[in-house]
Amino acid sequence: MRPPPLPHQTNVLRAALERVAGWSEIEGARTPVVVFDLDATLYDNRPRTLEILMEYREEVVESEPEVADALATLSSERIEYLLSDTLRGCGITAASVVADVTRYWHDRFFTDDYLQHDTPLDGAAEYVRACHEAGGIIVYLTGRDIPGMFLGTVASLRDSGFPIGIAGTELVLKPDANLPDEAFKRGALPTLDRLGDLVAFFDNEPANCNLAKAMYPDCTVVLLETQKVPYAPDPAPDVEFVSDFRIG
Repeated sequence: MRPPPLPHQTNVLRAALERVAGWSEIEGARTPVVVFDLDATLYDNRPRTLEILMEYREEVVESEPEVADALATLSSERIEYLLSDTLRGCGITAASVVADVTRYWHDRFFTDDYLQHDTPLDGAAEYVRACHEAGGIIVYLTGRDIPGMFLGTVASLRDSGFPIGIAGTELVLKPDANLPDEAFKRGALPTLDRLGDLVAFFDNEPANCNLAKAMYPDCTVVLLETQKVPYAPDPAPDVEFVSDFRIG
């Protein structure tokens, strides 16, 4: 059993939710908007990678038994942000094998079919529903792309209990998989002003949190301490931290 959330996390999440609920009482305020990233924010996508690696293992178990045995030692907890680090961690370092596994993984990871393996962070669906019920417009702002991941994302959100496909919800994805995530969010964030007042923003990447704080200084910006790109910048001093979405 996991230990209960730290008081700081509870305070941050409750304060953000209370801001959403009370926003309409502020003179001149518009509808409150709450933005959530998906991967490594609302969802743990390490099981997606693990599933792909286990499928690869099944394909090479006879031709490459040593590679198959190494992959068999993996669990979701041992999946790193970079696939190369994950493979190195289980002893797979041969360049040709790493390249082959990477191609196999890349052809599957960014597709609808494998999103079903993602698991919501603890308390995530309940917290997003609470923000929606408090009157907030929920925006899922994700680096996933429309051509390859839109349908699977909708199905995953629906099946995981997140509000989607109803009034007060928006799903914003990249139009092109080749567009870098940070560049996409840099362009998308200003457009959210048309929906209302950005009251809270949740993301796992410090760079994205810093962007949101710079564009919307009065917004509560929260960094999920899950996974992040190597050599990520330091978060701005007024960015808050949580590990998941458990309030109590």
